[in-house]
Amino acid sequence: MVSLLLPIIYVAFISLGLPDSLLGAAWPVMGKALNAPLSAAGIVSMTIAGGTIVSSLSSDFVTRKFGAGLVTAVSVLTTAVALAGFSLAPNFLILCLWAVPYGLGAGAVDAALNNFVALHYKARHMSWLHCFWGVGATTGPCVMAYFLTRPISYHGGYRAISILQIVLASLLFLSLPLWKKMSQGSSQIQDNPSEQGQKEKGRSLSSIIKIKGVPLILMAFFGYCALETTTGLWAASYLVNYRNIEPELAARFASFFYLGITGGRFLNGFVAEKAGDKNMIRIGVLTALAGIVMAAIPLGSNNLALAGLIIIGLGCAPIYPSVIHSTPENFGAENSQAIIGLQMASAYTGSTFMPPVFGFVASRAGLQLYPFYLALFAALIYFGTEALNKSVKNRGMSK
Repeated sequence: MVSLLLPIIYVAFISLGLPDSLLGAAWPVMGKALNAPLSAAGIVSMTIAGGTIVSSLSSDFVTRKFGAGLVTAVSVLTTAVALAGFSLAPNFLILCLWAVPYGLGAGAVDAALNNFVALHYKARHMSWLHCFWGVGATTGPCVMAYFLTRPISYHGGYRAISILQIVLASLLFLSLPLWKKMSQGSSQIQDNPSEQGQKEKGRSLSSIIKIKGVPLILMAFFGYCALETTTGLWAASYLVNYRNIEPELAARFASFFYLGITGGRFLNGFVAEKAGDKNMIRIGVLTALAGIVMAAIPLGSNNLALAGLIIIGLGCAPIYPSVIHSTPENFGAENSQAIIGLQMASAYTGSTFMPPVFGFVASRAGLQLYPFYLALFAALIYFGTEALNKSVKNRGMSK
């Protein structure tokens, strides 16, 4: 019966991705309907990110108390209700209020699901599950685009995704016995009194951050999400305004960056266990750096720069799932939920603030800095993960 849980988790990862791209797809129509300027989408996005960071930081306490299954089910239901609220919001202020539960639900389910998979499943499933997230992130805008061509407009798009989330939440509630059985059958924490108390109470954030190597992985995760979101947000602008590529072609190759991530994660699943998490991260960073160099080389033809975006996506593909999957091994299963929650918070901080920072820099110094800005974050990932590997090795030798 427990084997039935894995397909449910795969569907849950699709659910994670479904709402992520909705706001950008809907805003050109939604903003006008709410009499809000184009830039107001950033306020909504940052409100969602704020809620996500808060719920990620509290995920350790909440998940230890209620279990990953219940947290996932309630979080998906919370997101579903918030999406329904988006479809009904009469003005921009109400929309921002609905963005709070939207973010809280998204952060909690992200941290709880990722830790559960890292503890109980092999590396290939982590790669494929994040590939399924890409399927959801790609499907969401398609659903929204369908409804935008109809009288019900963005209201229908948000309602449709909300209904899908409610169906999934119902499935998750029905599967709670499977989650409990899985946790009991493969717990990696021995039930002696001191460790059991630790399991129930968790550890404070300050004590978790003090664990050797944690600041390094937070820095690396911050760098990864800054790299991914900055690449995706500014790719088309760089290609059009600096490389003088036609807007339609630029938009297509900007989307190919995400296709590279999704396809790369599917392919990575076949080699992840043999290569190991550490090597997958190294290969990913070096591949992304190669793509960044391709995007930067000033040749007469732009083909190399266009191909570079796909290569960056392929490089990004293994980094996120490999970092998550290696967390219990690097820091212990008893600490993994708290650390993954911190990683999620660090990730959302990078993805929220670093793309606007580049916009500020580019408006003053020019878009030609785009590949150099990306290379900075790739170097941050490489330095952070390699320093962590050395720290973990030294820790093992000292035991």
